[in-house]
Amino acid sequence: MKNKIIKITILSSFAIGVLASCERELDQAAFNQYPIEEAMKSEANFTQAINGAYSAIKGVSAANAGQLPNSGLGYFNSDTGNQIIVPDLTTDNLIYNPQGRGSNFTAYNWTFSANNGSVTGLFTQAYAVIARANMPLKYINNLPVGAFRTNIEANARAIRAAAHFDLVRAYCKIPTQSSDANASLGIPYVTEFNPIETNVSRNLNVGQVYDNIIADLNFAVNNITESPANKSKFSKAAIYGLLSRVYLYKGDYNNAVSAGNSSISLSADVGSRSTFTNIWASNSADGVLLKILNSPQENVSVGVAYQQGATATGGNIRSEYVVPKSLYNLYTDTDIRKTAYMRRSTYQGFERNHVIKWANNAAGGTPLNVVEVKYLRTAEVYLNTAEAAYKVGNETLANTLLNNLKAQRYSPYSPVTLTGTALWNEIMLQRRLELAFENDRYYTFKRQGLTMQRTGEGANIDGTGTASVVQTILPSDTRWQWPIPQATINITPSFQQNPGY
Repeated sequence: MKNKIIKITILSSFAIGVLASCERELDQAAFNQYPIEEAMKSEANFTQAINGAYSAIKGVSAANAGQLPNSGLGYFNSDTGNQIIVPDLTTDNLIYNPQGRGSNFTAYNWTFSANNGSVTGLFTQAYAVIARANMPLKYINNLPVGAFRTNIEANARAIRAAAHFDLVRAYCKIPTQSSDANASLGIPYVTEFNPIETNVSRNLNVGQVYDNIIADLNFAVNNITESPANKSKFSKAAIYGLLSRVYLYKGDYNNAVSAGNSSISLSADVGSRSTFTNIWASNSADGVLLKILNSPQENVSVGVAYQQGATATGGNIRSEYVVPKSLYNLYTDTDIRKTAYMRRSTYQGFERNHVIKWANNAAGGTPLNVVEVKYLRTAEVYLNTAEAAYKVGNETLANTLLNNLKAQRYSPYSPVTLTGTALWNEIMLQRRLELAFENDRYYTFKRQGLTMQRTGEGANIDGTGTASVVQTILPSDTRWQWPIPQATINITPSFQQNPGY
């Protein structure tokens, strides 16, 4: 590795991202001839490397897609395989619109296969993020011991943990999903920057992967020094918030409550009702713990997976998937989320309920669907903590959190105190309403071991129209664990495919 230069060709599917933006961000005179060991000595280059790791989370723009295998897929970019929409269209939150282009239909129809790269590119893109996070860690000893070095390490380990968590919940069983989940196949927890590694196996079980994630996040939360005002990087509040999510999935409800309370004590704002729409229609960070920056220059099209044509003022929206009548009606007219998330509009004579949550940044003047991704919001932390509190018998805390959240969503609103099943049902209802179209619904079914049952509705606003062929997915279905891409197994024969594929 001594003579390796910054322009690296990645051979492994784990790091298919090729560190492309790191090449730009570490740009020096004749950078393609500049040894990476020399580049990674200045504080400025370490900062830029961390920025590159955050940037990779959103994926690449359509203009850059295709330069690398699977590079057009990934986290939140483009239409096919976009992680914002996949958890909705695989469940009861969305209905296929016959007026759309048919994007993501394979995932909608649960036709997952190892050879079908169009379902999702999360596997390769998340490992590209991990590679970028590990790169500054490889050279961390080039920095003098001190606050800057510790903060760089904390950022890198938080990003690494977040990406591994996104992978393990998608491609593996979730600990609360079934009794055998913790001992089942995990994923590699990659802690070293080695972009040409091809000898990788699934040597960890799910429980061990979660232990690694939590260890990284605990280091990060104890050492991060990012300003809480900078929502584009992990802060203590954001890391505690992510820990509340991880512990909830792990079934460690006491720690989920503790982490959630710590996050809320540092950042209690769930986004006020008066400014809530601006969270989605501008670059407002009200109630946001971590956002992934996006700009006209990057032009990463986040919302195109849902629709095309949703301008700031209304009009001629052509959606790929639309909101079913049953979900639309769960939002009362006094709920600000109804107009912030959805818009009823006619396209070629058919009126539909369209998702506009990721459509338009009116204030920033960016192109249609080029918006900043809200990776983690305080509202989710409230819901994580309320659910965990219910599980440990603290109904008082669960009610307090629910009422505080609902007071900023409904007007008028009067607090209520619920108990038992009624309280649980309200927690689940508010989770669905708050996190709809935000990378959650599929995982709620999966981690709770529930049957995914669609309603049989069609795309029309009255519920008529052609229903999905797939209506029911049982908890035992192996497709809850997505297939490992065949391209990865071809490059890395030791890598074991998930059962059922």
